[in-house]
Amino acid sequence: MDIKTGKDYAQMLLSIGAVSIRGEDALFTWASGIKSPIYCDNRLVIGYPEIRKSIARGIAQKMTEDFGTAFDLVAATATAGIPHGAWVSDILEKPMVYVRSSQKEHGKGNQIEGPYKAGQRVLLVEDLLSTGGSSLKCVEALEAEGLEVLKIYGIFNYGFESMKARLAERGMPYETLTD
Repeated sequence: MDIKTGKDYAQMLLSIGAVSIRGEDALFTWASGIKSPIYCDNRLVIGYPEIRKSIARGIAQKMTEDFGTAFDLVAATATAGIPHGAWVSDILEKPMVYVRSSQKEHGKGNQIEGPYKAGQRVLLVEDLLSTGGSSLKCVEALEAEGLEVLKIYGIFNYGFESMKARLAERGMPYETLTD
């Protein structure tokens, strides 16, 4: 696998315009409600095959370094984490599930889509972490079904101390390719 640094991944995101900056008069509103002059849109990665392959290989490599094959599933957060989770699970030849933000109100009413069994060990793929709130909601949903979440992996995090503290308080390790 090609070894990349955090700076390499940051440059990839910058090169495709995934990182945007606005002035104080036109702040972005994040899912968490935070207003910010910076926004990282990792959904753009799906349109750049070489970059998405490099990112998927990078996350898969980190997972393998951490756990070898001692996990059962790759889980991904809906919606932006789904393609990345799929590419990573393909590289690692592991099954995949994805976690919705809430249960569906139709069909089977699932919050977790895909095959799984209680007791399985899971690695969670997130596109980015800001406050850690949505990631922890996914962890809680997986754990409610009897799954053991070992670690969260992502492409980018904003480096907020509050996020680090929130995940540490919950005992949930995480790692991103860049920040």
